[in-house]
Amino acid sequence: MQYFQAVQKGKQIANKSQMKMFDIAGFAMLTLTTKKVDGNFLPVGQEEFTAVINSPEGYVAIITDKDGFTKTQSKAMPKEEAISIFKKLREAG
Repeated sequence: MQYFQAVQKGKQIANKSQMKMFDIAGFAMLTLTTKKVDGNFLPVGQEEFTAVINSPEGYVAIITDKDGFTKTQSKAMPKEEAISIFKKLREAG
């Protein structure tokens, strides 16, 4: 797949995850739309895995694909709030 095609398809996929995060967290930043695997550019995957990570500013809820590429993230917040968003994302499927 050519880079431009991977970006376009990846943006569509990541946008869906971003909207899910926005609906639950009230804020969502688009992060990655493409990944490089074995020298080839690919769009991020359709799968949605969620996690909470610790950042210097606080805790961040994220949605990744099956390879761990982050498609969207919340803003930094207290741990309890990030875990609450994580649980809601998990329940939403």
